[in-house]
Amino acid sequence: MKPSEIRDLKTEEIQTKLADAREELMNLRFQQVNGQLTDTSRLRAIRRDIARYLTLLGERAAETEGVA
Repeated sequence: MKPSEIRDLKTEEIQTKLADAREELMNLRFQQVNGQLTDTSRLRAIRRDIARYLTLLGERAAETEGVA
């Protein structure tokens, strides 16, 4: 997802997507360890998505606190 698409989502939706992405990353890691993972670029993409979600959630938290 692009950052602009993520910004349009509600905070609860972002948190749900974050949980889903973390679960997918865990599953991909298990597949990698077992030698079943064929598309290793997906690991990098998921990690970046998680970072995007966390960054945006942090920005929103800072806005509500009045820091930003």
